[in-house]
Amino acid sequence: MSSTAGKVIPCKAAVAWEAGKPLVIENVEVAPPQENEVRIKVKYSSLCHTDLHFWESKGLPPMFPRIFGHEASGVVESVGDGVLDLKAGDHVLPVFTGECGECPHCKSEESNMCDLLRINPAREVMISDGNSRFSINGKPISRFLGTSTFSQYTVVHSGCVVKINPKAPLDKVCILSCGITTGLGAVLNVAKPKKGASIAVFGLGTVGLAAVEGARIAGASKIIGVDLNPNRFKEAKKFGLTDFINPKEHKKPVHEVLKDMTNGGVDRSIECTGNINALMSALDAAHDGWGRAVLVGVPSIDAVFKTSPYNFLDGKTITGTTFGNYKPKTGLPSMVDLFMNNTLELDKFITHRVPLSEINKAFDYMIKGQSLRTIIDMEN
Repeated sequence: MSSTAGKVIPCKAAVAWEAGKPLVIENVEVAPPQENEVRIKVKYSSLCHTDLHFWESKGLPPMFPRIFGHEASGVVESVGDGVLDLKAGDHVLPVFTGECGECPHCKSEESNMCDLLRINPAREVMISDGNSRFSINGKPISRFLGTSTFSQYTVVHSGCVVKINPKAPLDKVCILSCGITTGLGAVLNVAKPKKGASIAVFGLGTVGLAAVEGARIAGASKIIGVDLNPNRFKEAKKFGLTDFINPKEHKKPVHEVLKDMTNGGVDRSIECTGNINALMSALDAAHDGWGRAVLVGVPSIDAVFKTSPYNFLDGKTITGTTFGNYKPKTGLPSMVDLFMNNTLELDKFITHRVPLSEINKAFDYMIKGQSLRTIIDMEN
């Protein structure tokens, strides 16, 4: 048993006190885990665009002070009562969504949308007792996505903690807790292309590039990126992209350009921007008879779309995914295995590294469009 088990742990954390203002490194207290909870010593974290979105808090209710962060790796420090599948010393990934193992979704092979632990950005506390586990001088600090990994220690529900191969390098596999897995799974688990298929990816940010990586792993013969930023093509070729379309450079609608390139339409299209017009282009670009469009990007909450029902009568399908349809506890270890057997290449996603004391640089890099993933060394 850890010498700190059952005790409050003081540590450093990057705290957001106001929307859009630089994070401040503070001394925080992290309470012990309660029933079905795990306290983790966070080794590495990385910045995801979701952290940036809620930190900017544009058009969102303010929830500050708050500890952000949800892509991370670490080592279990202690566990609460009822936790049987994890123990101190285990190497783990905390995840923003969970797997209770008991609800209808968890028992279904067709869903990863756990009733108990589904993603909830508005939740600021633990679900067991309504307390945060984080405080500064006795005053609670709000949580984020159930993980709050911009702290050297965090407490997470055990259903959101994934035990991984202890030989996996924690400073690389930390990025598997969100975006990379989402994009990769959108192709491998949802689109499920046959070898030699043609695949279009709309939006070549980190999630889109992960979809390109998934298309490469799946053996696609033609992987076409669609993006308004011409500079994305050079970077995306490292991931396996074969062709690039900038819609601004064509007089035809992008779906017509894609049909011309692929003899009638792509076999699969992956939409990673959250833009409804891009989603419609992804569907229109799909080949009749078997084409499938997968929605990955998150649209605005009031967004709607309409399309001709003949798209579906002609055999096209459209679907969506959260976290690439991976169940966290039972599915994510396979992603680590893909990396460990050299099938999945993670190094090319990592563009920067900073110590915790310089975490605001990670935000600057992302805002300026200079980074894919910045690794934050939580012990430095």
